[in-house]
Amino acid sequence: MFTDVLWIVVGLVMILLGSDWLVDGASGIARRYGISEFVIGMTIVGIGTSMPELVSSVISAVGGYGDMALGNVTGSNICNVLLILGVTALISPIGFTRNNIHKDIPFAIVVSMLLIVLLYNGFGLFDGAWGISRADALLLLLMFAVFMVDSFRSAKGGEEGDGIGNAKPMPMKKAILFIAVGLAGLIFGGRLFVDHTVSIAERFHVSEAFISITLMAVGTSLPELATCVVAALKRKNQLALGNIIGSNVFNILLIVGTSAAISPFSIESISAIDMLMVVVPVVMLWLAAFTGKRYRLDRAEGAVFLLTYIGYIVWLTVNA
Repeated sequence: MFTDVLWIVVGLVMILLGSDWLVDGASGIARRYGISEFVIGMTIVGIGTSMPELVSSVISAVGGYGDMALGNVTGSNICNVLLILGVTALISPIGFTRNNIHKDIPFAIVVSMLLIVLLYNGFGLFDGAWGISRADALLLLLMFAVFMVDSFRSAKGGEEGDGIGNAKPMPMKKAILFIAVGLAGLIFGGRLFVDHTVSIAERFHVSEAFISITLMAVGTSLPELATCVVAALKRKNQLALGNIIGSNVFNILLIVGTSAAISPFSIESISAIDMLMVVVPVVMLWLAAFTGKRYRLDRAEGAVFLLTYIGYIVWLTVNA
């Protein structure tokens, strides 16, 4: 027990240091090439901070734990929007650009709804179970490829408010080194945190579905949390928003797609409420652009996000 706690602390330190270096390196590249920090956050940072989810979900799918593979992704996406953006907005309100409102967030909503359709349509699934087949996986991976191509095509010339500024750019080699070391810290630190948190949870005989949607999801979302908090403190809110939207899209398209392509999986204990909660927070994020102070997620809305997440976790705990 003491050893698990010690490794959890080590993992957290690695995550915090890694997130600081990652934000600095990613901002340096954005500034040097005139790429919006939102796009950098949505692609390079988004993929990097999603690596713990990728590792956890692939291992779970291969091991035959479909509920854990999917629960990790769904729980992480819920946590990303409600908990992480909620905390980030409390630190520093997040402004929305025109692209965020008309393209980026709506795409995340569509992808979230697609996951539900694929899970429950019954096509290509074995033994009549709900789950993701290889045909479903190929569709998700194809959409991921299209998403990445489109993102980099529109990468140049960020919109006003992206926070690039006119400061002297970081040397390229230094920026790449910061990103590489930062990602390594996030991935290995996140892995340590998840492994030893789950180890403690299993000692208390907590169910697989509950572990995946709560402890594992929060643990694998720690890189996003640390990155967004650091970005907010440095007033790089578009990078934080891009990180969350990118991470949510990658979690569904890349991680579920890769996991099911390697080993198709079925689900049993993840409820319709859990899946609905994958869509609701992203819709709330889009609506936040038109409520309160227009075109930004303000502190009051951040508090609502946080309270919604707490309410969901309480509901899960009661029904665990």
